[in-house]
Amino acid sequence: MDAQQARRVDAVLRQLNIPGVVAPEDPDNPAGRWRVYDSADYTTRHDVTADALAAVAATFPDGGPGPGPQRGFVLPPSGT
Repeated sequence: MDAQQARRVDAVLRQLNIPGVVAPEDPDNPAGRWRVYDSADYTTRHDVTADALAAVAATFPDGGPGPGPQRGFVLPPSGT
């Protein structure tokens, strides 16, 4: 994932209370690929991207939000 996707993944992990630190694979190249790690320490961290994404997917087993009220907008067709 790139830096923009990493920011979205980080926000979702925090909202769902899923542990993980989203950081670039190479700390000296923030424009490169990013992953989810178990800690922020570059020397001891372990890649847990697959586990974090599986935890997110398990939260929404049908691919969408759970049942209940949802917020949104209804836009009428143009010309009405």
